Amino acid sequence: MTALFALATSLLWGLADFGGGLLARRTPALTVVVVSQTVAALVLGAIVLVTQAWGAAGPRLWFAVAAGLVGPVAMLAFYKALALGPMGVVSPLGSLGVAVPVGIGLVLGERPGPVRCAGIAVAVVGVLLAGGPQFRGAPVQRRAVLLTLLAAFGFGAVMALIAEASSTLTGLFLALFVQRVTNVVTGGTALYVRVRRGGPARPRIARGRQVPLGALPAFAFVGLADVAANGTYALAAQRGPVAVAAVLASLYPVVTALAARGFLGERLRGAQAAGAGLALVGTVLLATG
Repeated sequence: MTALFALATSLLWGLADFGGGLLARRTPALTVVVVSQTVAALVLGAIVLVTQAWGAAGPRLWFAVAAGLVGPVAMLAFYKALALGPMGVVSPLGSLGVAVPVGIGLVLGERPGPVRCAGIAVAVVGVLLAGGPQFRGAPVQRRAVLLTLLAAFGFGAVMALIAEASSTLTGLFLALFVQRVTNVVTGGTALYVRVRRGGPARPRIARGRQVPLGALPAFAFVGLADVAANGTYALAAQRGPVAVAAVLASLYPVVTALAARGFLGERLRGAQAAGAGLALVGTVLLATG
């Protein structure tokens, strides 16, 4: 069952990334973050009420608040990167956020084994190839690569903070709910300021006319897929080795890349494809080391 739940996590996270990146191509990325996370917060709030997770409240929830402050920045950067560059490259680079918990372990006295050292080296080579010189095929803009690496750092920080925010399943539900509420408040405030300054908040069509958010089901899917992925990953980690769950769940960029290839017809040059693959391999090595 561990493998089944972990693979479901990869599928859900991969589709959520694809959907979020696709929405960000015609809708301001900040709007994608706020709307999708609002849906996620509503669903998690219902789960918290049903499971009576409020009993798990404590000082450790401040880590969830911190994760909620970092999360919107990471998601905004990631969705912008997905809108700029080929998803088959951006998504694997985004998964390098697993290096952040590894770095925190180093600061706390842990020493990486040969597998993690190999993972770091492979990941660095993957980054260089994926964002290197452009000869032919779909280009990866330097801005997209930088945004992706910023997002990866943010995602890794969120992973570490959420891990400190709870120690039980109900506590995890509560921590994720607090994180999502903070996401909405932080992102919503930024969106309000942007609109007050004349920036767009909704999709635009020809001649600058704005249209309603008719893509609300798509926003809901992105938010709900993210919530469901958190749930299936928690179940996978509970029912078997965490290392196995982490490895299989870290394969979500493959789903994003396949979706982009199937629905958008994205084509990558050889060096970019190799770099994306090496970044994914490096992520798996870091997760298992």
